[in-house]
Amino acid sequence: MTIPSIPAIHATALVKSFGDVRAVSGVDLTVQPGEIVAFLGPNGAGKTTTIDMMLGLTPPDGGDVKVFGLSPRAAISRGLVSAVLQTGGLLKDLTVRETLDLTASLFADTRPVAEVLDRAGITDIATRRVGLCSGGQQQRLRFAMALLSDPGLLILDEPTTGMDVEGRRAFWNAIRADADRGRTVLFATHYLDEADEYADRIVLMSRGTIVADGATAEIKNLVSGRIVRATLPDADASELSALPSVDDVSVQGDRVTLHTSDSDALARHLLTYTAARDIEITSQNLESVFLALTSEGVSA
Repeated sequence: MTIPSIPAIHATALVKSFGDVRAVSGVDLTVQPGEIVAFLGPNGAGKTTTIDMMLGLTPPDGGDVKVFGLSPRAAISRGLVSAVLQTGGLLKDLTVRETLDLTASLFADTRPVAEVLDRAGITDIATRRVGLCSGGQQQRLRFAMALLSDPGLLILDEPTTGMDVEGRRAFWNAIRADADRGRTVLFATHYLDEADEYADRIVLMSRGTIVADGATAEIKNLVSGRIVRATLPDADASELSALPSVDDVSVQGDRVTLHTSDSDALARHLLTYTAARDIEITSQNLESVFLALTSEGVSA
């Protein structure tokens, strides 16, 4: 795998509308070779449309996108970029190995089928018909297909959909090993723990625009305050909400979760004036930042 020194992705002022709906509105994004970037956002944020423009599947109404300095279609034709999408692209009557053999025949030069089977963790199901594979196994097959051309850029759209916890962990270990070899990875996911654990950088979209872009720690710092959790039987959410510095309260059984700008004062109150126990104080997590930035339209 030869990694060009120019940006893996360079998108400027991307715009895309469908009828009266503006799906993407002025997106600027540059991804450098070797980065692992999580592309996050709620449903309808414009993530998939942006990815489709990066892959040349849909033309932008305005702006431009280059992949290793080339148009997306040119980059794909040269084997510089591959994608793992959520659906499609599989013939149910072929076996896993036959599917990879067929895909390999479309390229002038590919990695050995046995190698990509191993790297995707599906060697043991190589003779199984695709139609008999689980959803998670089919996603791993798509991953193996994407690896055949040994691309410099791998774009993943919800890649672990249908995988169990063990399968997701094994999949991301394989992705990390590839990134360590210099491959660039951009992935969209609804599993925020995946973004938190595996991404070098997080790009957050909302309402067709990028509202946050930075390292995971930087993104978490965009929302101030801390989270206090405690065991408090018969908790009164309205009373807790009325406390100074408390911004949000969630009650699930005997457990309460409070978002606060003064965790020390809140902890003292809970210990002094209530029956609270098992008190935990943590910084904002990626989920709370995600909700704050996408629900309020905060830009950073």
